[in-house]
Amino acid sequence: MDVSVIIAVRNGERFIREAIASVFAQDVAAGEVIVVDGHSSDRTVEIVAGTPGVGVLVQSGRGVANAYNEGIRAARGEFVAFVSHDDLWTRDKLGVQFDFLRANPGLAYCTGKAVFFLEPGCAVPPGFRPGLLEGEHIAHIMETLLARRSVFEQVGFFDETLGTAEDVDWFARAMSCGMAPEAVPQVVVRKRVHDRNISLGTDNDHNLLRAVRMALQRKRQGGAEP
Repeated sequence: MDVSVIIAVRNGERFIREAIASVFAQDVAAGEVIVVDGHSSDRTVEIVAGTPGVGVLVQSGRGVANAYNEGIRAARGEFVAFVSHDDLWTRDKLGVQFDFLRANPGLAYCTGKAVFFLEPGCAVPPGFRPGLLEGEHIAHIMETLLARRSVFEQVGFFDETLGTAEDVDWFARAMSCGMAPEAVPQVVVRKRVHDRNISLGTDNDHNLLRAVRMALQRKRQGGAEP
């Protein structure tokens, strides 16, 4: 299966080994793993550079959306998937989703379920809903996404003006192109909740509101490009 896996990271020495290990533990191997490093000041690059089978791309811009975009442009695979440096894929993530897309050739992408777990020693961050720590949840997020690379030619890349919620904006644009998200019924990612989750920061609500406003504006005007 020709899949490019993209990991955007900045100062991720604490967890990145585990994230990469979860990619290599897949029951269906990925074609390439690209770590896009956002100018880390810790040992992230040292750790990644010493990991066989992983390529390091030094981010030329800033922010998560830019890192995703640079990773997609560098990717050679027919399919693209993403994992955060602090999350873990389930062993059958790629296999289950690839089988789903193969059985549904008209779909450009699919997502899946996530389970959230609190990192030992960390309190529940402000703004996080504790109820998410229970059960399984359908999650239309980057870490559950497996997409045909061609979808980014149709929907466009990630909006680099958004510090967070770039995935919310992208999925909204995909829907405006007639590509409603389809989720496999299995858990495909374990999302770690800890004290440095950037998507739980104080700016996230602001970016979410911006993403929603932009979606409403596009609905009125038509079109998907950011």
